[in-house]
Order: sequence, then structure tokens, then C-alpha cells
Amino acid sequence: MTDDNSAATGRVVPSAAEVYETFFVPALFAQWADRVLDLADVTPGQDVLDVGCGTGALTRVAARRLTGTGSCTGLDVNPGMLAVARRSAEPITWHEGRAESLPFDDSSFDRVLSQFALMFFEDRAGSLAEMGRVLRPAGVVAVSTWARLEESPGYHAMADLLERLFGRNAADALHAPFAIGRAEQLSAILGEAFDHVAVVRAEGTARFASIEAWVHTEIRGWTLAETIDDGQYAELLAAAQQEMVAFTDGAGRVEFPAPALIGTARRRP
Repeated sequence: MTDDNSAATGRVVPSAAEVYETFFVPALFAQWADRVLDLADVTPGQDVLDVGCGTGALTRVAARRLTGTGSCTGLDVNPGMLAVARRSAEPITWHEGRAESLPFDDSSFDRVLSQFALMFFEDRAGSLAEMGRVLRPAGVVAVSTWARLEESPGYHAMADLLERLFGRNAADALHAPFAIGRAEQLSAILGEAFDHVAVVRAEGTARFASIEAWVHTEIRGWTLAETIDDGQYAELLAAAQQEMVAFTDGAGRVEFPAPALIGTARRRP
């Protein structure tokens, strides 16, 4: 089933990056950008870095907020994600690279952001140390993670269904994004590298046009894209259409809570 490494690191194939941008961003990720930027106090004239930028859901909004002043940079380890990100018309510099070894000079950025990526970094402590290194003395870091899987009932049910049908390895692809789901976890991780740590829990909602759209997005737009074959996909879709009706409205649209944690901190002297 799914490659344990790809599930743990969030790496997707190019075709999955296309689905991610087209379906995942509007369904789940777009709602968070302004909230992260507000808590980080991103304003025109700053130099901003987005670490683990994916297809640029946060980076694009940050660039627009800068209104052509300062600079906006996105970095991701996944070339497929960056290929999609580079289509943006916003003035953004894109880099392929690892969070654990940022290709930037010390004290290069006023704000360092990371939206729903920290849980996939191979060395979380090392990645945060690198973010601190490239942050300017008066700078702010802002990091978001998903709250616990149990707090997102739709994903909890989908992970259980995947495990029942295809085993634990398949379910791990949905468990992995929730690996830092408690406020005290995120606070402790940030506190290893930064001062003045604050973590808030924010309510969010996952929305998909239908159960079929939800399954398509989760499987074809994430790390299971190449490990669930067409027969298994059909089996999953049939089961989901029977078992996930509780998450739909009268028109068949899917909606369920998907809360997140947003941590902010300042560079340690």
C-alpha cells in the first residue's frame, strides 16, 4: 500500500499536485492564509518566506498583501508542487529545497511562515532552528498545523474506512497531517527554537462538492495517488458513498469541522 516515507513527508507525484491545487486548496487550505498572515502581522515592505509552500496557497496571498514591496519567497522539497506554484502571476521567488537546510543567508527575512507543513519535515527541530537562523532579530515566525484527527470527524471516519479496507499503511496517509494536533505539542516544538510562543486554536471547515469529489481529492491529490489502484479506488468510493452520508447536506455537498492550530513566536536572541 502507501509508501510510509511519502505519507510521513507529504511528498506527492506531479499529477497529485495538480489535483491538490485544483481541489484541495479551495476545499480546505485557502481559508487559512489570511488568518496566518494576520497573526504573523505581515504588512507591505517586509521580506517574507513560506517554508513548505506546496503549490503556494499561502505564498500567493502573502505576496498580494505585500503590494509589490518587500519580497516573497516560497520553498518546497517537492518539484511537482513547485511546478504548479510557478504558474502564479504574483511576484514570488520559488526555491526547491529542504526546510532542514534553507538556502538563505542569516537574518534574511522579517517573517517566516509555514502552513500545514511542519508535521512532514524529516527533522522538525532542525527545520525550526533553520527558520530562526534566517529570521531577522525583530522577526516573527508563524506555523500552522491541524488539530487532532478526532476533532475533524470526516477525516477520522475516512481514515477508519481506509484502514478497514486496505490496512494501516493506507490510513497513515490521513493520520500523518494530524501528527502535531495538540496545542501543547506545537508550543513545545516552537519553544525549542523561539521565544514568546503563543498558540491559538482556530475553527475551520472542510467543504467538497460531493462524496465523490472528496474521495477524488483525498486519493488523487495526496500521497495515496499511486498506491490506490483503480479497483481499490472504486471499492473505496462505493463504501464512502454508503458510509459518509452523515457528512453531506440535502444537496449531497460534504461539510465537516477541520480545526487548526496556529503558533507564533519571535526569534531567540
